[in-house]
Amino acid sequence: MRYEELTIEGRNAVIEAFRSGKTIDKLFLLDGCQDGPIRTILREARKTDTIITFVKKERLDQISETGKHQGVIAYSAAYKYGTVEEMLKRAEEKGEPPFLIVLDNIEDPHNLGSILRTANQAGAHGVIIPKRRAVGLTATVAKVSAGAINYTPVAKVTNLVQTISELKKRGIWFVCGDMEGEQMYQLDLTGPIGVVIGSEGEGVSRLVREKCDFTARIPMFGNIDSLNASVAMGVLSYEIVRQRLQNADKK
Repeated sequence: MRYEELTIEGRNAVIEAFRSGKTIDKLFLLDGCQDGPIRTILREARKTDTIITFVKKERLDQISETGKHQGVIAYSAAYKYGTVEEMLKRAEEKGEPPFLIVLDNIEDPHNLGSILRTANQAGAHGVIIPKRRAVGLTATVAKVSAGAINYTPVAKVTNLVQTISELKKRGIWFVCGDMEGEQMYQLDLTGPIGVVIGSEGEGVSRLVREKCDFTARIPMFGNIDSLNASVAMGVLSYEIVRQRLQNADKK
C-alpha cells in the first residue's frame, strides 16, 4: 500500500474527480479566476464541504507536480471514508456494544494517525470526524497509523452535534474528555459508548460538549495542564476497555 496523498491537477481532471464521487479534502484555486470551468469546480467543491483556498499563481507553480495545473490543484483522500452505519454494523456483527471515537477540532495529521492506531488496538468500531476544521485521511495520517487506517473506518459527517443526537436516540452514551469533568474512574463507561476528544488548544466545542452525557477528567499530577489529544484519547479508551473486561469477568 502506497501512503501517498493523491494529487489531481488540471481543470478537467478535477471536475471529473468530483463527478466520480472521489473525496477531495483540499482544493487550491488561482485567485481571481472566474471562468466557466473554475466556477464548475467551485460549485462541485461546495457540495462536499471541500476546503477551498485561493492562492497566487506562484504558489500553484510551487506545489504543482506536473507544471500544468491550469489554475487548479486538488488533494484527494488517500483512503476511502466509511459511514457511521458501517461502524454500528461492525459492532453488531462482533456481538459487542458500539464503541466509537468522535473527534472535534483535530487538525494535526499526526494526532489523527495516532488516534486511529490506538482506536484499532482498543477495539473501537470506528472514528467520526467533522467535514470542516478537521484533518482528513492524508498520507501522513496513513503513515502514523501504522496500518490501522486499513482496518478502522473513519466517517466524515457534516454536523457532529446532529450525529451525536441521532446516535443517542439509538442508545449510545457519549463521554467527553474535559479537564472540568468528573474523574474518569468514578464513571460507568460500560455499554454502548462514544468518546469525544478535542484538540489541546481549543478542546471540545461548547455545542458538542453540551450534547455529551458525561464529562471525564483524566487525573494529572504534572506541571503542564493538558495531554496530547491522541494520548488523552488512548487513556480514556483504555479505561473503557478495562471496565468492559471487568464487567465480562463478573458474568
